[in-house]
Amino acid sequence: MQLLTVRNLKLNYGPINALKGIDLDIEEGQIVAILGANGAGKTSTLKVISGLLKPSDGEIVFNGKSIAGKPVHKIAKQGIMQSPEGRHVLIGLTVEENLRVGAFNIKNKAQLKQNFERVYQLFPRLKERAKQQSSTLSGGEQQMLAIGRALMGSPKLLILDEPSLGLAPLLIKDIFATLQKIKQEGTTILIVEQNALATLKIADYAYVLELGKISMHGKAQDLVNDKRLISAYLGG
Repeated sequence: MQLLTVRNLKLNYGPINALKGIDLDIEEGQIVAILGANGAGKTSTLKVISGLLKPSDGEIVFNGKSIAGKPVHKIAKQGIMQSPEGRHVLIGLTVEENLRVGAFNIKNKAQLKQNFERVYQLFPRLKERAKQQSSTLSGGEQQMLAIGRALMGSPKLLILDEPSLGLAPLLIKDIFATLQKIKQEGTTILIVEQNALATLKIADYAYVLELGKISMHGKAQDLVNDKRLISAYLGG
């Protein structure tokens, strides 16, 4: 089933055309990647989908409903939650309090308990550090917390912006393995990453952005072997 459809998405920052008419299709139960160099428009695309930026033009349909230009909290209530680039954990709060913030739209106590159990099962380290200030966590633990906080809102679509940024290779491997588990549990994932090879290994489908336009797209397993992609993003 089609979960998210984006058509002719445009975004202008004043005279700058950041997005120049992007089309995306995300099927339920997939991991879909958006790849590209710095400044290609990856983060802008995510921010428009999640409501942090208003599109200049175009259509975004999520779960059969138009969401283009709607406020963030309304989009979140419909089932889109984002883990932002740079993690942005709430430093003055404990791990548990950060997770509760992510569940702002969950009113059912049984659902809230179930969400905590799910996050702690995926990230046991967060359970161990539940009462710790989030400022005391390592970079990898803060990334786990950022993803966990987004999962607390019971998303139908989990959006991740550069989850591997600044992490050691072993931690990246752990995070990506966890993303596969999240997918297996039924949550669709849209991921923006500079770590193209690792992302293509777990993704079902991928789009390559260049200067606000999609230059390439296809099944992830096909793009891994595409000579143009290897040359441009995987260092030959």
